[in-house]
Amino acid sequence: MAGGKLSPRQKMINLMYLVFIAMLAMNMSKEVLQAFGLMDEKLVSANAAATKRNNLSYEDLKLKAVEQSEKYADEKAKAEQIKKLSDDYYNYIENLKNEMKATVDDPTDYETMDKGTFLDDRFFKGDDGVYQEEGQVFLNNMANYGTQISSILGPEFKNVSADIANRFSTEKVTDREGKERFWLDYNYKGFPLVASLTKLTQIQADIKTSESEVLAAMLQGQMSSDVSMSNYQTILIPNTPATLQGENFKGTIVLGRYDGSLRPEKVVVNGKEITNFKDGGAVLEFPAGNVGENEIKGKFIFMENGEPVEIPIETSYNVVAKPNAAVISADKMNVVYRGVENPITVSIPGVADNAVNATAPGLKKVQGIGKYSMSPGKGNEVNIVVNGKLPDGTPISSSQVFRIKDIPAPVAAVRGEYGMIKMPKSTLQKATISSVLPDFVFDLTINTSGFSVKVPGQPTVIVKGDKFDAAAIRVLQRARPGDVVVIFDLKQSLSGNSSYYLKNASPVNVEITN
Repeated sequence: MAGGKLSPRQKMINLMYLVFIAMLAMNMSKEVLQAFGLMDEKLVSANAAATKRNNLSYEDLKLKAVEQSEKYADEKAKAEQIKKLSDDYYNYIENLKNEMKATVDDPTDYETMDKGTFLDDRFFKGDDGVYQEEGQVFLNNMANYGTQISSILGPEFKNVSADIANRFSTEKVTDREGKERFWLDYNYKGFPLVASLTKLTQIQADIKTSESEVLAAMLQGQMSSDVSMSNYQTILIPNTPATLQGENFKGTIVLGRYDGSLRPEKVVVNGKEITNFKDGGAVLEFPAGNVGENEIKGKFIFMENGEPVEIPIETSYNVVAKPNAAVISADKMNVVYRGVENPITVSIPGVADNAVNATAPGLKKVQGIGKYSMSPGKGNEVNIVVNGKLPDGTPISSSQVFRIKDIPAPVAAVRGEYGMIKMPKSTLQKATISSVLPDFVFDLTINTSGFSVKVPGQPTVIVKGDKFDAAAIRVLQRARPGDVVVIFDLKQSLSGNSSYYLKNASPVNVEITN
């Protein structure tokens, strides 16, 4: 820029431009360093608030474990292990940060924290993927945290474990040039001190978030329903689908959620105290009463925080006369679907299962009382005919027509998300492409063997398989932030019934974020 056959005056002007640009770069660098420092301060403050909230949740779980030890003892033990694991990891990061801050005169003067030599010397030996002992310890702590959380929680909380494992993943990272780099090198090698300090504080924030998610799963999800007596509803479970006139009604009243460890102080039903309990429920037996609806009123009494808590019983049961027709119900809906096994329940109140027989095209008996499976063929309707004998030998026959529908058209999905979604290119190129049936009554698996990708301004790429291939990735790399990538024309088949023709899946649109 200052060489060549330029005049001395022009060379001087060019040199001044270079100096001016360098000064702008220095100012920008200071602003960036200051921004990292301010971000670190906010994260530190947020972490302190998160610690207080988590400690309150730990105390809440500890209190519940005292009140109902059979129910919450295991969760309390798991929570204590997770707290110790999280505190140890958090303190390890905090000690590392303190050592970093000790290398500068004023740890709040972020503009002076532009050197990266501290972690470069401590973590790296030179080549990518080759680390000092302390660098390997840091990497192992990061990777092992999620693994140990999963081991403590067990399969009961597999979704929470999976989220935490992803949050603390140390797998290779694809940079903006499309090159794979080791996680530690990508995140910490050659970075200014203040930037690395902020990233370490973010790890501490991730630790607090992980603790919060675990506690939420224990207390706010299923545990919160168990903890609060006001969340219970009484459920009447009769021993038989209906009670014949003149016979005794037999059944059980339980609290949902059904839990054998719950034991009330007292139960009163229709003015009488119940003393017979089984698996957490009060066992009932009394004359059925008149044909029609009969009320059951009373209350459950529990002790909570040393005080009695009353839960009202307000339910009813039906008494029917001896039947003269069968009862047929579809377990999923009032229709049956072509291409799948539709569960059907057939029964005649008061008649034993071995005295009932149901017939229809595509209907077959399966294991279980009154259980059938329907695989409809062509047409729009199917008629199910039921024959049986009452206990006195009287024959009974009935039928019911069910509509036949096709499986609805699926929708294309990326990582299970469909419609209009947002994600980075680096995430999209690794994601699994599939098709799903939102809100469908059956849990079906659809296999994807190919799809098409359209990036704005680029030719459509046809891919074989359920992930982006090299050609699709090359086209995807040309997408800019804000571009909408369309994934369509999925090649799909129904798992377990590949001969069934699925309707074309609607496309999924992915807006590129970076």
